[in-house]
Amino acid sequence: MKNPISVSILELAIITQDSNASETFKKTKDIAQLADKLGYKRIWLAEHHNMAHVASTATVVLIGYVAGQTQNIRVGSGGIMLPNHSPLVVAEQFGTLETLYPNRIDLGLGRAPGTDQPTAEAIRKDFFEQAQRFPQNVTKLQEYFSAENTTAKVRAFPAEGLNVPIWILGSSMESAALAAAYGLPYAFAGHFAPRLMIQAFEFYRANFQASEFLDKPKTMACVNIIAADTNEEAELLSTSLYQMFLNLIRNDRKGLQPPVPSLDDIMSEEERLHVNQMTAGTFTGNKEQLITDLKKFVNYANIDELMATSPIFDHEAKLKSIQITKEVIDSLN
Repeated sequence: MKNPISVSILELAIITQDSNASETFKKTKDIAQLADKLGYKRIWLAEHHNMAHVASTATVVLIGYVAGQTQNIRVGSGGIMLPNHSPLVVAEQFGTLETLYPNRIDLGLGRAPGTDQPTAEAIRKDFFEQAQRFPQNVTKLQEYFSAENTTAKVRAFPAEGLNVPIWILGSSMESAALAAAYGLPYAFAGHFAPRLMIQAFEFYRANFQASEFLDKPKTMACVNIIAADTNEEAELLSTSLYQMFLNLIRNDRKGLQPPVPSLDDIMSEEERLHVNQMTAGTFTGNKEQLITDLKKFVNYANIDELMATSPIFDHEAKLKSIQITKEVIDSLN
């Protein structure tokens, strides 16, 4: 195992069945402040649209909010779906964030819409054309941040000359190839699409081209982690996660559901198969169980950083899970 391995949080700002966006943002602040206190390396906010149970739609606004409520933890996007946005505006926004919170801002980039097709077209009429231009738009974004861009006709202020680390996010071989070719760090979305994770990491490392940004490969795996005092409690808490993925494949836009004693009565065998495939990157248990399981995973995946997302219905139980997870990683180090 690479030592030490850092741990970070991906926060989706998921709205529970009994809550609303306002309460969810307050909970996000609690999560960020706890993570900051415990010594987590990063907290990233996602970008999703037209999902009634997800409050992380204005990602840049949430990043600024979280950064302003914390002291040391790096805050970033997990990620900005670049085809939804102008590279110039993204550079201006993240340049502003980096100016306000120096050396604390990360820019994770994805090429998916973070939503359905009609919403993607509502956000940007030429979304699918821009998705094809993702590599070129990453290059343009890098140019806007470059100190060498001073003679360009279009310049991004206050981004120009600032060092905002850019990560490529993805769940495919295509994203791994792009990160490798551009010499950028690579984060894999193992929390919902883990099937190609190991293969993608291996391809990325084998094909990595050193750049001015990075001299050797840098990998992060994002997985689901549900931690509790006992394995039984963790298993119960995890049923909210499985219900979330069940609702996703049913296109049922409910808030995060409370735990249930058994999933057998609420999903068919076919649905269970789909849910199990999507959640294969999930680790559930008490501290001792997670030490065993995460040590095996980290060694197998050969990653540099671990990122956890924890869709847990009860806020206090989620905070406890975050605390236990940090204790697990500290034990591994």
